[in-house]
Amino acid sequence: MSSPHINYRSLAEEAASPFLEHHPSTGQGPSKTQDAKANAAAAHLDPLGEHGLEQPLDEHDTEHEGEDTPRNSGVMIHMVPETGRARWNHIEDLDSFFSRMYQYQQKHGFTVIVVDEMLQVLEFGFVVWLLAFVMHCVRFDVLFGDTPPGGPNPNKTTLSDVMYPTGECLAHFTWVTYLVVFIAAIYLGIRLLKMVYHITQYADIRRFYNSALHIEDSDLDNFTWHEVQQRIRRVQAEQHMCIDKESLTELDIYHRVLRFKNYLVALMNKQLLPVRFHIPLYGEVVSLSRGMLFNIDFILFRGPGSPFQNNWQLRDEFAVRSNQTELAQRLSKLILGVALLNLVLAPVIFVWQLIYFSFSYANILRKEPGALGLRTWSNYGRLYLRHFNELDHELDARLNRAYDYADRYLNSFSSPLAAVIAKNLLFISGGLLLLILALGIYEEHVFQVEHLLVILAGLGAIGVVCRTLIPDENLVWCPEQLMTAILAHVHYLPSEWRQQAHTTKVRQEFSNFFQFKAGYLLSEIFSPFVTPFVLIFVFRPKAIELVRFFRTFTVSVRGVGNVCSFAQMDVRKHGNPDWQLTSELEEMTRATAQQPQQEPQQQSLAGGKTEMSLLRFTLNNPEWQMPKEAKQFLRGVREHAVGELVQAKTSMVQENPLTNSLISFGTMGADYCSIANSVLTAQVTPQQLEISQSLRPGLGPVSGGFPVAASDFRQMLQQNLSASVGPLDSMRRLRLSRAEGRLEGPTDTLLYGLCGVDPRVGSTPLNVGVADMCLSALYLHELNQQKRQARQSRIDEAEDERPGPSHWPPRPPAAPSAAAGSGSRHTVITSKAAESTPLLGSIRS
Repeated sequence: MSSPHINYRSLAEEAASPFLEHHPSTGQGPSKTQDAKANAAAAHLDPLGEHGLEQPLDEHDTEHEGEDTPRNSGVMIHMVPETGRARWNHIEDLDSFFSRMYQYQQKHGFTVIVVDEMLQVLEFGFVVWLLAFVMHCVRFDVLFGDTPPGGPNPNKTTLSDVMYPTGECLAHFTWVTYLVVFIAAIYLGIRLLKMVYHITQYADIRRFYNSALHIEDSDLDNFTWHEVQQRIRRVQAEQHMCIDKESLTELDIYHRVLRFKNYLVALMNKQLLPVRFHIPLYGEVVSLSRGMLFNIDFILFRGPGSPFQNNWQLRDEFAVRSNQTELAQRLSKLILGVALLNLVLAPVIFVWQLIYFSFSYANILRKEPGALGLRTWSNYGRLYLRHFNELDHELDARLNRAYDYADRYLNSFSSPLAAVIAKNLLFISGGLLLLILALGIYEEHVFQVEHLLVILAGLGAIGVVCRTLIPDENLVWCPEQLMTAILAHVHYLPSEWRQQAHTTKVRQEFSNFFQFKAGYLLSEIFSPFVTPFVLIFVFRPKAIELVRFFRTFTVSVRGVGNVCSFAQMDVRKHGNPDWQLTSELEEMTRATAQQPQQEPQQQSLAGGKTEMSLLRFTLNNPEWQMPKEAKQFLRGVREHAVGELVQAKTSMVQENPLTNSLISFGTMGADYCSIANSVLTAQVTPQQLEISQSLRPGLGPVSGGFPVAASDFRQMLQQNLSASVGPLDSMRRLRLSRAEGRLEGPTDTLLYGLCGVDPRVGSTPLNVGVADMCLSALYLHELNQQKRQARQSRIDEAEDERPGPSHWPPRPPAAPSAAAGSGSRHTVITSKAAESTPLLGSIRS
């Protein structure tokens, strides 16, 4: 076996990269080699301990946290592997390797992947054969009855009567047919070579699973991705798949699998993707088709002239600060070239997609004509709602839990005019359908009338469409409560939607996230004609902004390569102050220094994307050794929540962001209601009181409460979150390989902190992380709204104190909060029809 390719880089070459986060030297030059050897030895003794993890423990560690090569890369090191381990030493393209490993686990092993690859090739060949056969080998005059069959029985038509013989069929081929078949044969040959390549690559992955991870294909569905990931880290400690690091963290693996996806999430948040554009005579359109995503991925990451020169490294030209205009012009020409190529191939792609979607949905529509009336999450919605470092199965699980709430929300809207027209059309179509069926039952020759089946199918389709436009008479109108439940699961919704969920504008904006399947199919089918113009007139003018984005928000991580800096989830560097806990003095200083209409900081993201992503990642990967700033942020949020809970139980002021979040959390369903009630009625523990007193010195004595023991709360969680059959438990009915995070669940959560449960005692159910993330998302949104409201009040006070007339228009008075003045907050929680939820309060951004 040939030795793997090893690319050694010197320390001088690495230091020349501007994407590295440089740190001052500590003056320990002579002993660096000895220190590196000692660290390597310690990592072998404790491969998954703190010695092998990338964390800012001291100055010596932070000195090298930005490097992309080993710490002593100035010295040539040749590591002689053991015979049985040489197979997996020093893998050069770990991005592709880890991505194939993830796909291998999600697609259930080698056999399923091989069969799927072969059937995809046969699918294409079948489409080409079927088109050629229908165009040149079928006698349509005999098939339609215009010409009698030439067989012995003129009253009976056989298959041989409606098909030409093979020789006569080939004689009907024209030069266009031969050209299409020739092009299809070339494409089919490429697909065959690609299939063979994929099979050989996945065969290598199978050997890695079997020999290195000790997981057979028959047991693959019994392992979660989290367990596979932990075994990968152990293999790295033993065999050094990555030469640049002794050990890999969970974040390193996520970076390699989701490197380009993280860039797309940041580009979406920065509004640099062409998702909104105007069509003449139609208006604004919000769309992101799969074809557009493919072109963007090709232009920015995988094409021959893209900013990335390989899977893990940005081109060196981006390091030169003086050639920004030249790079933008080059990228603009690349976008123009790709757009023109799309324009030339648009008819071919359109025909192919029309045939593909027709074949895919023909059988479904035959059995369920209303399938096109169902809804699905759009590509735009999936990318907008995606966290940093969130794998596909984790995103699917989160959006699946929000599906029922989103569907009920959009179905609660109806147009009175459309409903009236639909009722009358349904009456007319139903009468015609009944008449035809009655005549057909009386005399069967009625069904032999020409085009009668087409009329019946059209009347049935009209009935299906009309029924979807008629609202349910028993529907309960609760858009605000449903929007709260949606927010708890999807985590990101515009703040302008607060208390506006009942409006048509919010409904239309949300339908861009959650669209009809028929609309999704139409946008995909006609995207070949739209994509070239969007690339030229919408995406191409943003070339200079794209170049600036890659130059500004690309960093080099040791052992990983160039990644989007936002994907590091650094709340200190990229955190949004509106989503973090700061003192009142800092708030006042920032409010007075900031103008009301000033744009957000360029280093932060909208919607709390960094903070939410960090919180979700820690819940799904509790073993991850996060940086000190991340620990402080999470600890601060949880301690602040505990302090507000103690304040609500020990003072007359019972309304705060936490109680409002718990009430909103409780309105999502019976299981959530039980958890929220248990939190609110639990007795204050000494640990909670100590945390609250540290945050608010001088807190009075604790008043009485309904004691709920920690073990009882844990038992209640296990019963509600393990035995439920609602949307919360939908993932338990799927394969274990699709589960999120660790099988035992997280140990350090907001729920346990609020109820005083020791996170180290016992085991926790898998879906505790789901419930905790829902409550945490609601709580962060409440804190964000409270900070924005307080800052706006201070700005208004400062504006009123200034001499002269005010330049700002008066704002309408805020409506009173639904929770304020309520006799009992527990009655609000247990009421499923509660409409005014505290989360969607009356304060508008």
